Amino acid sequence: MTPSPVRTFAEGVLIDQPWGKLTWLASRDLGNSTTMTFGRVTIPADQTNPRHRHPNCDEILHLLSGRLEHSIGDEKFLLQPGDTISIPAGQWHNARALDGVDAEMVICFSSADRETEFAASFQAAGVCKP
Repeated sequence: MTPSPVRTFAEGVLIDQPWGKLTWLASRDLGNSTTMTFGRVTIPADQTNPRHRHPNCDEILHLLSGRLEHSIGDEKFLLQPGDTISIPAGQWHNARALDGVDAEMVICFSSADRETEFAASFQAAGVCKP
């Protein structure tokens, strides 16, 4: 029997971080994609995820609810629900949920084997491990 191409949110792999939650729904490790990684992210109200980059893939983030301030390099962008931001491979970036409201988003990467590197300040503080 062929496995179903459908994965429910409940079947996703939940990763709880100090700054929020990621639920991975597609990747090579999950066995349902050989070319992409896809997931859903929640950044709680007024929290910020660590500054990081993905050296081997582009990232596209689509904001479902809440508001985000998203930095790429030295630039900052304000995202409203329905906005999409594209982050080129290798660019340092991070996001902060605004207005005392959780930010809910979906994220997609152009590799099934997404790599992540964290800025030295976050690694030294033990905030997030690669």
